[in-house]
Amino acid sequence: QPVIARYLRLIPLDWNPTGRIGLRLEIYGCRYTSEVAGFDGKSSLVYRLSARTSWTARESISLKFKTLRNSGTLLHAKGQRDHSLNLALERGKLLSGSGGKLLVSLGSLLDDQHWHHVKLERLGSHLNLTVDKTTQQVLVPAELSRWHIHTVRNFHGCLENLLYSELNLIKLAKQGSPQVVALGNMTFSCSEPVFVAVTFTDSHSFLQLPVLTSWQSGVVSIALQFRTWNKAGLLLTFDLQQQEGSVFLDVTCCCFCVCVCSGAGLNDGQWHSVELNSMENRLSVTVDRDEGATAHTSIPLPPAADSQLFFGGCPAHGGGLSCRNPIQGFQGCMRLLKLDGQTVDLIKVQERRLGNYSDLKIDMCGIIDRCSPSHCEHGGRCTQSWRNFHCNCSNSGYRGATCHSSKYEPSCEVYKHQGDTSGHFYVDVDGSGPIKPQLVYCNMTELTPVQASADTNQHFASFLYPSEEKQLSAVISQSEHCEQELSYHCRKSRLSNSLDGTPFSWWVGGPASGQIHNFWGEALPGSRQCACGLQDNCLDSSFYCNCDADYDLWTEDSDLLTQKESLPVRSLVLGDIHRPGSEAAYRVGPLRCHGDKNFWNAAFFDKETSYLHFPTFHGELNADISFLFKTTSSSGLFLENLGIKDFIRIELSSSTEVVFSFDVGNGPLEVKVHSDLPLNDDRWHSVRAERNVKEASLRVDGLPAALQEAPTDGFIHLQLNSQLFIEVSGSFEPTTSITYIVKEPYEESKNSSSLHSSIYSDITLRGDDVSLSFRTSQSPAPLLYVSSFYRQYLILLINKHDELEVRYKLHSNRDEEVLSSRVMNLADGRLHSVTVRRQADTVAVQNKLMFLYFNAVICFCSESEGLSADLAGLASAGFSGCLSAVRFGAICPLKAALLRPDGRVSVAGAVVASSCAAPAQADSYAAETTHSLSGKIRTTADVTVLMPLCVLRFSGVIAVVIFIVVCAAAILARFICLRKETYRNQEVKAAQPGEGRAFPFSGQPDSLSVQSENQKEFFI
Repeated sequence: QPVIARYLRLIPLDWNPTGRIGLRLEIYGCRYTSEVAGFDGKSSLVYRLSARTSWTARESISLKFKTLRNSGTLLHAKGQRDHSLNLALERGKLLSGSGGKLLVSLGSLLDDQHWHHVKLERLGSHLNLTVDKTTQQVLVPAELSRWHIHTVRNFHGCLENLLYSELNLIKLAKQGSPQVVALGNMTFSCSEPVFVAVTFTDSHSFLQLPVLTSWQSGVVSIALQFRTWNKAGLLLTFDLQQQEGSVFLDVTCCCFCVCVCSGAGLNDGQWHSVELNSMENRLSVTVDRDEGATAHTSIPLPPAADSQLFFGGCPAHGGGLSCRNPIQGFQGCMRLLKLDGQTVDLIKVQERRLGNYSDLKIDMCGIIDRCSPSHCEHGGRCTQSWRNFHCNCSNSGYRGATCHSSKYEPSCEVYKHQGDTSGHFYVDVDGSGPIKPQLVYCNMTELTPVQASADTNQHFASFLYPSEEKQLSAVISQSEHCEQELSYHCRKSRLSNSLDGTPFSWWVGGPASGQIHNFWGEALPGSRQCACGLQDNCLDSSFYCNCDADYDLWTEDSDLLTQKESLPVRSLVLGDIHRPGSEAAYRVGPLRCHGDKNFWNAAFFDKETSYLHFPTFHGELNADISFLFKTTSSSGLFLENLGIKDFIRIELSSSTEVVFSFDVGNGPLEVKVHSDLPLNDDRWHSVRAERNVKEASLRVDGLPAALQEAPTDGFIHLQLNSQLFIEVSGSFEPTTSITYIVKEPYEESKNSSSLHSSIYSDITLRGDDVSLSFRTSQSPAPLLYVSSFYRQYLILLINKHDELEVRYKLHSNRDEEVLSSRVMNLADGRLHSVTVRRQADTVAVQNKLMFLYFNAVICFCSESEGLSADLAGLASAGFSGCLSAVRFGAICPLKAALLRPDGRVSVAGAVVASSCAAPAQADSYAAETTHSLSGKIRTTADVTVLMPLCVLRFSGVIAVVIFIVVCAAAILARFICLRKETYRNQEVKAAQPGEGRAFPFSGQPDSLSVQSENQKEFFI
């Protein structure tokens, strides 16, 4: 975010653990006009608008202010009939109110002696208040149509560039404009005193000062101001004469032989003053200039001559000094330290010319308000300490670190699924959304009778529902089916006039205020019919309702209303009830809804398009995801959403473990839940994942939740930009090919970022994690081919004995090694899952390489240098069958080809998304076979992934390709020779210690400034 300032001060808070520090600033200068006014708490500036004849729908006031006082009125605008609007600073927050009612509160700790920008803007009937780029909108009172600035009261500080609709009021006051009047001692300068503060950053911080020699007379005076969020902390301690004890001045009380307590609520982040005075065995402690406590003592109070004053805490190891701290150290800010009325020069302390200190930040107050804005949702109360905050979710109906997750289920269907019986339950239809939970009766059996109301001789009847309108609409919308009984019992009381069809009676139903309806029961809306007319069984076939026959006997038109857009019934109008002999009665039953459209929205991945994709998941600060799954697979990706660097992912890593992983800029984090029982038992299991600014949690079924705390001062915004994807598989033929290109910043590159992209966080030279599922009847068949341009390779294949085999050669001076599985008959046409994990003992990095290039080619084979004849023949045979869930680290080349084709993906031949990876219907209960090979491989090479290939035998295409290759080789031969010496020189430099890591920043994966000699290819 850009910073607009006249002066810029940089305060490094921590040293880089690697021993280097760097800073990049981009500064633009511009002309700046400053009109300043100073107020002493009694002065004011008045601007009268009586001469103005026209008014606009848009008016604004903007200003900048700075102050050391936490309270004061900035603006008082008076409207018609004594209505007013106030803008005031109260306890460091900016409040806007009207008629004694608080409209909005913004900002915090605004009394920090820094400039703050405020803009008050009226847009028609709305009011926008902006404080330092944070804007909130409220509805302006209707009576306040014109603004009249009356006075600025009790503000002590400075204002700059006070603008009313582009008029600079301070400038007008300087010019002596009759519309602007300065009252009191207002000056056109800012002469606020500068107070030097000191920050106690942790429990080991302390400030040591020598005692004054004048204190031996018994008269002691110590004063200071402090602000903190902590409930307890040591402010001051010193030893008494003749080893008769010590004095401890704590945030909560001052204790020695007699406890003297003064003040309350001192951990509110505001500045509080403390004065400790003693004279002739009399001690007084004053907090905020209010003499709250006085006590007598028989112990001589003057400190020992060789004693030291310790503020905030004691040295960690004593240092040969007598200092005891019976409570925790102070964390907060102090200023205006005075000994016998003389202010301590903290700059001398910083220069080590006075006293001593440790772990202090001098000339700044580093207090942070972690509750403004509050991250506690749904009315949760935010409290904080120096380093953290806590949300009290009591009586809110929500839970979690930020009161984000609802304590209640979204529908009666969920309670029913959990085995609950009929009764009253709280239902939260939108989960973590803004709609509050509501108490409803859940009829699990749907057989509970309902007592309906009936009345006679009424023209109008209205019906009220205990739920709010948003709650009611959400319940109806989310339910699978809703119904409400509407019965009309009649005797010579018609619903419609048979002559012109004008309705005598109608009802109002639907969302909000509802709409008028004249159909009854399950008849079509607008048909003016009843259920008997739809079923053609009315008492008189010439009418569409029983009551319209106008018989002198009791009959009825009763049925259930099931059109959700017309529910609930809000009012009923009965018209034909005043004729002699006319009688009528009605009954409106309760609104009944059952089912949950969102609970059973299951997706079975056995269709032609075996994947789901949704718009980008938005959950920057708080996100919660819940779903049910059942599977027979031992692993699989549930969902994934990627950003430029950030990502969020939930997966079944094994048959007993679910992993929730994400990255918001602090590096990848994982939350894992392990189950003692297998989760791939083809039964439903619930997963609930939540991530907020404090922590991430994962719940699986009824297992204990796993938590992962967020870094205290790390990044908090989750920024995603791709679609949300769920699973994918595809089928292949020998003539099909897919090429996937990936460029990843090299791990030790000079231009690589210290924090790699989390999307490719698994692709490192320290190990590989490869997994795929396949179904084929081909034997032998190549599955995975990994090679480098230094002729090192790793191959995963099915050999001629239908066994899984891994061949690798990662050192040029070693022979090929082979690992074979014990599982046979893998080319049986069934679905199999393979996982290969490699971990290197040591890694040798070639610093001359700037980037790793990967080309992923699926089901297309070309010549592969360095392979034996049998492997080359195997590669040329290609692969026919089904591949699914192909992953190399965090990259899914098959998914990218089928779902997100872009410039990195090229497809030759026919490849379509397929259900080939789904279990066959005849074998739907067969357990899925999973094979895993793992081993430690020592390597010094950069790896590439090649997936199985087959030769594309088209002579014309081959001739063109050969011609292009020959021409390109001739052109590049000269260029390569010239570059070779340059690379050799770079290798020599790379071997020198201390070089190559000076500035590890600015990694750009798509940079073309340096060529790589180690480009890699993926073939499937």
